[in-house]
Amino acid sequence: MPDRVFNVLFLCTGNSARSILAESILRKDGGGKFNAFSAGSQPKGAVNPIALKVLAESGYPTAGLRSKSWLEYAEADAPVMDFVFTVCDNAAGEACPVWPGQPMTAHWGIEDPAAVDGLDLDKERAFYQAFRYLKNRIGAFTALPINRLDGVALGTKLREIGHLDGASHGRPEVA
Repeated sequence: MPDRVFNVLFLCTGNSARSILAESILRKDGGGKFNAFSAGSQPKGAVNPIALKVLAESGYPTAGLRSKSWLEYAEADAPVMDFVFTVCDNAAGEACPVWPGQPMTAHWGIEDPAAVDGLDLDKERAFYQAFRYLKNRIGAFTALPINRLDGVALGTKLREIGHLDGASHGRPEVA
């Protein structure tokens, strides 16, 4: 009998950069064990072009990525999430919708690469850094023996991942 596929939602405020990067990384690196989604509390309506450039140059999928509201995933016909991770401090501090199925949650805050001012090179460098931090966290997540951990141990591991290198300063513990 095949292992079940887990649904994972990455949340950010604008759903244009960090959560988009995370969705694409998990799509590729999840080994068919995860369905990846992303959304925002106040979606910008467009994916940041630098995020798309970094993903494409790194060999990650960009097809179908779009900025959308987290309310899409609170609907009755939405996929039931097993995990919900906030990747920005603003989204972690907001009142999230009630997610069907009561998913495990954790905060994996990463500094916003879209907030970097300066030359295009500086902006790209910030996106590549966010990409690396998220890739490392997602690698740690996908390596977890999810089916063999009880809820308390799994929750602890998920929160520990949020404290890996690159964590932003405000680290709420729940999403």
